Amino acid sequence: MTLELASLGWDAALADAYRPFDRADAVPGRVSRADRGVCTVLTTAGAERASLGGGVLLTAAADPARLPCAGDWVVVRRWPDRRTTCEAVLPRRTAVIRRTADKDASGQVLAANVDVAAVVEPVHPEPDAGRIERLLALAWESGARPVVILSKCDTAAEPGLVARQLAGLAPGVPVLPVSAERGEGVAAVARLIGPGRTLGLLGASGAGKSTLVNALAGASVMGTQAIRRVDGKGRHTTTFRALVPLPGGGAVIDTPGLRGVGLLDAATGLDRAFADVTELAALCRFRDCSHHGEPGCAVAEALATGELTARRLDSYRALHRETAYETSRREARAGKAAAAMERRARRR
Repeated sequence: MTLELASLGWDAALADAYRPFDRADAVPGRVSRADRGVCTVLTTAGAERASLGGGVLLTAAADPARLPCAGDWVVVRRWPDRRTTCEAVLPRRTAVIRRTADKDASGQVLAANVDVAAVVEPVHPEPDAGRIERLLALAWESGARPVVILSKCDTAAEPGLVARQLAGLAPGVPVLPVSAERGEGVAAVARLIGPGRTLGLLGASGAGKSTLVNALAGASVMGTQAIRRVDGKGRHTTTFRALVPLPGGGAVIDTPGLRGVGLLDAATGLDRAFADVTELAALCRFRDCSHHGEPGCAVAEALATGELTARRLDSYRALHRETAYETSRREARAGKAAAAMERRARRR
């Protein structure tokens, strides 16, 4: 099996980044799956398994987010003893990063080098407004183009109406009704990809991401399970991030079902996800308006007229508090690390 790397997104900018690593025993490739210490990499020769090289491990020790993940372009080296290693991760154009739940709250890369980041939300039992807002902030912050895919539309009487209602949660973002089971709306999603482009799917378990991947690929490449009839909750199917090349060129990245999505340094993404709120805030009489009773507050006026809902404003405030807190924690840790390095330098 041979692969055309250009169909997966290889271009002149990546070729320039790869040039310092170019040697007879090395090739570029794109990570389709990353496990503990081992990656499956797509090269012109096909899929290869590569362990992590020393340089990659050293870089990741300082920042775990630098570990290879699905969608990364990497340098693969083939050794005389038939070992294959991943020697470097080439610069990412985009990265979907969530906050981890550990004490240090470091970043975890869900997908790299995606052109379109799709928030997949099922129409049944009911779309979760807060989850959509949170995932859209993540998508905007990644640098990719966000879209919302309203999945499982065969279970709704009027999916178009639901899509129009959700448009209020996603200003400036297309909302695409899709039924992968029936093939409805899949062509619209496929048009987001094409040769050299990558679509990343973000959503909860049971949202229909894997079913959509299979529909796009035209084959059963990802396992799927039905949601529970009792409560409508999804079962975890995909437990790893996987990049799947598509027959017409391009690729789609399926991510595991996300039970919780922590935001990390996502203030810019939040402002874009809540463009309606930030545009109103810009019209307030006072630049530092807190929207708590100040005269000339455009946000308060929008609440009074129903243009803006209290739930939407509360969500915006809560997510901004979360990102501000995480930013302050990261800055405090960075300050402590710098101070510790300075003390060690003085003792030498």
